[in-house]
Amino acid sequence: MFFTFSNLLSFIRGPLALLFLIDNIYYRLLAIVLAMATDCLDGYLARRYHKTSSLGVVLDPLMDKFFVCFAVTILVYEHKMVLWEMLALLSRDFAILLFGFYLLVRGAWSSFKFRSIWCGKVTTTLQFCVLIAAIFHLHIPASIYGCFVVLGILALGELCLIERQLVR
Repeated sequence: MFFTFSNLLSFIRGPLALLFLIDNIYYRLLAIVLAMATDCLDGYLARRYHKTSSLGVVLDPLMDKFFVCFAVTILVYEHKMVLWEMLALLSRDFAILLFGFYLLVRGAWSSFKFRSIWCGKVTTTLQFCVLIAAIFHLHIPASIYGCFVVLGILALGELCLIERQLVR
């Protein structure tokens, strides 16, 4: 099932990210709130109405990552966030990439069953909250960025545990 309502909700986060090209707090807040809402609804609706798809499993996290990466890149470009903050905020995504390369090297990519992970949900929620704080020019303590690094490490560990369970 390619064209499902859930997949459409996931896909919408891509164009929503483009609202960050407009340097306006209200447009950006609207983009974040709608991205959060579509992120909550897409998976729920897919499971509730038994419309899950292999596309949705990939599209949902891909659109989350695109939205956050695009928004953070704009904020760094505008000097509203510095590079180390961006890298820390995206550390979970780097961990997932590292795990993906590991699967490719092992030849286990096709046999790995991708699904959402606890650390991923927490990280995405925290990323959206930091984006809101950043557009309002609120101070974000370094400890919050430290949490992103810890969550990245935990995500890598969680993925490795899932992969180990599949190997057994």
